[in-house]
Amino acid sequence: MSLPEVLLWQILRKQPGYVKFRRQHPIGRYVLDFYVFELKLAIEIDGLAHDMGDRAERDEARYQWLESQGIRVLRIAAKDVLADPAAVADSIVRLCTES
Repeated sequence: MSLPEVLLWQILRKQPGYVKFRRQHPIGRYVLDFYVFELKLAIEIDGLAHDMGDRAERDEARYQWLESQGIRVLRIAAKDVLADPAAVADSIVRLCTES
């Protein structure tokens, strides 16, 4: 796990809002950073590597496949997690509990 993922996991693993998060969850040929099974919600933390080379096309193909499986994808910039992991975690939990 990357540093932003570790910081976020330290909060999400405590199941805030009674939401159960899975980390490094395999699905198909992909591994999701975080996943909420009950909501079919993937949470992906995007660092600088996502802007390099053919990564954008690969991310789009991944996104399309996940959507075709009925899985919503929430993409969060790693810099946002590094700046304030608690605020990012709070916004994720709010999204999950409002769904």
